Amino acid sequence: MKSKILVFIQFLIIFLMCLSFFTTSTTFTFLGLSISLVGVFIGLTAIQHHQKGNFNIRPDIKENCILITHGIYKYIRHPMYLSVLTMMLGVLVLYPSWKQLFLYILLIITLLVKLRYEESLWVCHNQEYQHYKKQTKQLIPFIF
Repeated sequence: MKSKILVFIQFLIIFLMCLSFFTTSTTFTFLGLSISLVGVFIGLTAIQHHQKGNFNIRPDIKENCILITHGIYKYIRHPMYLSVLTMMLGVLVLYPSWKQLFLYILLIITLLVKLRYEESLWVCHNQEYQHYKKQTKQLIPFIF
């Protein structure tokens, strides 16, 4: 149930941020779109390294899932979360406002809670995950 609530909150925040597409004009079009495209690239790169049936939008661990440790996963454990944060940073740049900044901070907090929850499940599910955690960063390569 916790995972469904976290996913709901995540998508609600994304939806609220994207409402600006229809209500506000933008001044940083090229920069915002460029940042969002980097996020799309990160997400597609992460999906490329998943095996069929291994991807899950919820932080729950699927039965018979495989720990991915190659490609972008060699450097960060949660590239899909980085992808979402990067894409939505582009939206924030496109439509800068206090409301958007507040929603973006809520998105960061939500994804960090979701990330920690997912990692707690992986630690219980897979013995290799502790070693993998020591070798990689959570979201930003070589930093965090």
